[in-house]
Amino acid sequence: MDQVFINIIALMALSVFLVWCFKRVGLPAILAYLLVGVMAGPEVLSLYSDPDQMHFLAEVGIVFLLFSLGLEFSLPKLIAMRNLVFGVGAGQMLLTTALFAGIALLLDQSISTSIIIGGMVALSSTAIVIKQIDDAGRLNTPRSQMAVSILLFQDLAVVPFLIAIPLLAPGSEQSVGFALLMALLKGVVVVVLLLSVGRWLLPRIFNEVARTRTDELFVLTTILVALLAAWITYAFGLSMALGAFLAGMMLSESQYRHQLEADIRPFRDILMGLFFITVGMKLELNVLFFEFHWVMLGLIVMVVLKTLVVGISAIIFKQNRQDAWAAGMKLAQLGEFSFVIAALAVQNQVISSQQSSMIISIGLLSMVITPWLINVSGKFAQWIAPNKKIEAIITQPNQSEAKDLRNHVLILGFGRVGQSVARMLKLEGIKYVAIDYDPIRVYESRSAGQNVMFGDVSQRDLLKSAGIENAQLALITFDQHDRALKVVNVITALKPGMTVVVRTRKDFQPDDFYSAGASQVVPEIQEGSLMLVSQVLHYAGVPMSRILKRVRNERKKGYQHMHGFYPGETTEISYGTKDKLEFMHAVVLSEGAFAVNKTINELDIERRRVKVTGLRRNNIEIEEPDPDTLILANDVLVISGKPRRVERIENFLLYGN
Repeated sequence: MDQVFINIIALMALSVFLVWCFKRVGLPAILAYLLVGVMAGPEVLSLYSDPDQMHFLAEVGIVFLLFSLGLEFSLPKLIAMRNLVFGVGAGQMLLTTALFAGIALLLDQSISTSIIIGGMVALSSTAIVIKQIDDAGRLNTPRSQMAVSILLFQDLAVVPFLIAIPLLAPGSEQSVGFALLMALLKGVVVVVLLLSVGRWLLPRIFNEVARTRTDELFVLTTILVALLAAWITYAFGLSMALGAFLAGMMLSESQYRHQLEADIRPFRDILMGLFFITVGMKLELNVLFFEFHWVMLGLIVMVVLKTLVVGISAIIFKQNRQDAWAAGMKLAQLGEFSFVIAALAVQNQVISSQQSSMIISIGLLSMVITPWLINVSGKFAQWIAPNKKIEAIITQPNQSEAKDLRNHVLILGFGRVGQSVARMLKLEGIKYVAIDYDPIRVYESRSAGQNVMFGDVSQRDLLKSAGIENAQLALITFDQHDRALKVVNVITALKPGMTVVVRTRKDFQPDDFYSAGASQVVPEIQEGSLMLVSQVLHYAGVPMSRILKRVRNERKKGYQHMHGFYPGETTEISYGTKDKLEFMHAVVLSEGAFAVNKTINELDIERRRVKVTGLRRNNIEIEEPDPDTLILANDVLVISGKPRRVERIENFLLYGN
């Protein structure tokens, strides 16, 4: 018992450390979990000599993942996607299985071994692909929907393979056809059962639970429903993930959908991490090292052929070519259920342990490169299937409109902000020229009659073509600090003194732009807060003239009252911005504090690049205290600055160091 507990602690510590390291360098946590599995496996630290000890618990992570996915799909939506699921999905599964089974036959494998190998390679990783797409916020794009549809069919296709493997074992006398027919009948029964009960019973259950207003009961019920649905399908010989997906789908149209997803996410992510750890434990390092050349060859062949098959299957069913190739690249890896099939096939002597180890090695490497494949899938699709109409319109921009314009506005970046500005300019009769680097956006905008050019806004020749010499103002709308700073430098070099307005979401970057020559920097967060405050003051009865004056003063003084905030436990700060934001902090100065009986001037706080924004004495607040104010015992000094500076000045005020 003691050793088991120590192993669990070691596994968690290793996971925390490696996930932290991977996130610091911008790599997905999935890769960290796979590495944890390799290190904790039987060939390195040997924390768990048998990965199957945790495999069932890890599979619950997939159950929760599919339950979350089901919440994204209603039954009408799934019916509308039937051509993708049962068309493209079935086509991909059959073609990939046949292709790799044929390759195995050419390598002198038996028919039964070849079929199982083909089926293993045909599967893709539901867990990795959906998690990566979801994290990137692209789950509802057409190409992602195509990938999800294929994955759904693959999960259904796992069942016949799990049934067929024992029947393909040497010496088996059972009929494969009869077994598959019985499995199909069971599948129909259990799906109809779950859909019927779920549609009628689940909403009523959650209505009753919600009335109790007890958070833990809601979470407990959510977990129970997901696991119970998974157990029902498992009891019928089907995939646990299928039952969880159906349960989620039945709740997708309920008012509790978002709360259900939020409740299940922590359990899902932790158990998904455990699943990938168990996958990493299955890697045999001796096979990877001594057969590395064959593993790499197998990886390249698998990625190329699976991408081709998915793309061709989608094109056969008249899907968009770019979406087809992008989906193909997303699904080019091996799936987690491939490892389940491999273990069962070795157990029934359908494939050898050497073949299984080789396939697992290829599969793990394919999972490692999957985040990269997903990130480049869009560019790959654009390259392999370029849109001729888009190419024509972006390679021949209409420059005559720009060179004849005078006193127009240059809109650099034609996303949502740029388009909103363009509409307002159009209402006022002000001419504009927009430049954007997104070919589809340029195509759509130009087709609608907008004066938009394609290209990189930091290119001098492109800015000249857009008539920068005759423009009255340039507006930079995209929120990419380094790129926008480069554009400001280019503009000021081409036309010194030109009015340049920069939009940024952050409140810690304006000085960089002003130094480069920007005329006005509009921090989105501050402006949004300012508009909100204006509305609050208006409804609170403050005269509009006073509101406008206060707004003008805030802008003039660089939003001085809107910088800094008190961070709390739930404050969300993205990595890389923490040391740039200004925090506010209240320092309570006890009788023995170093700062007591000294003036703010004597303490020379501002030299340390920290501002004193307030002083609280005897429950009376003094805003912007005079520098000659004497600090007394039990005063509360409110300071504002970057986190590390705030920490240092607090130590100085309290202890003098």
